[in-house]
Amino acid sequence: AMMRQTNMKSFRQGLSGKILLLAVTAMMGFGEAMAIEEPGYTVLDQADDFELRQYEPYIVAETFVEGDFSEVGNEGFRRLADYIFGNNRKKESIDMTAPVSQAPDSEKIAMTAPVNQQAKGEKWRITFTMPVEYTIDTLPEPLDDRVTLRQEPGRLIAAIRYSGTWSRERYEAKEAKLKSLVGERGLLAVGEPIFARYNSPFALWFLRRNEVLIPVERLPD
Repeated sequence: AMMRQTNMKSFRQGLSGKILLLAVTAMMGFGEAMAIEEPGYTVLDQADDFELRQYEPYIVAETFVEGDFSEVGNEGFRRLADYIFGNNRKKESIDMTAPVSQAPDSEKIAMTAPVNQQAKGEKWRITFTMPVEYTIDTLPEPLDDRVTLRQEPGRLIAAIRYSGTWSRERYEAKEAKLKSLVGERGLLAVGEPIFARYNSPFALWFLRRNEVLIPVERLPD
């Protein structure tokens, strides 16, 4: 009986995670059905599918996941979607009341794009960009201690855009091409490559917008 209860609990947890993923992607569409906010940037150089961008500062909610390249995205997405859908605590002043157990409300946060995935040692860093109307001081606090908020500075980013599947093989081919373009343009990579996904899993593969992003600096003349 104990084994059946454990199996049923695991099944319900897995099912709830899948339902959340379906609900989030269906609602936000990653830009397919509505305008989705993206980090602000200025294009400084462009050639075919390559862009050099100057990004403005922005805030991300981040989580770190161990696992395979093609599997960590779902777990990271679930944690961050939990946060923006209300698994958080509003930062606000509350009048003293009784009982002491009274707690502030949660807050829903608008979905943005892209979802970024970046290698960090033995783990993968998964991030959502926070809407521009928030600051670190006004964003609600995550209740899941695996989710944290971080201010990203303005930075120079080399980008290559492509469509198609989210396979590791396709990503690595585009990453290699971007690294080559970075060298050809007198740029120096100063951070790990980032896998950026702008569409939901329900988008037709040939309509997906994917990008590889690399933080760079200009080499002195």
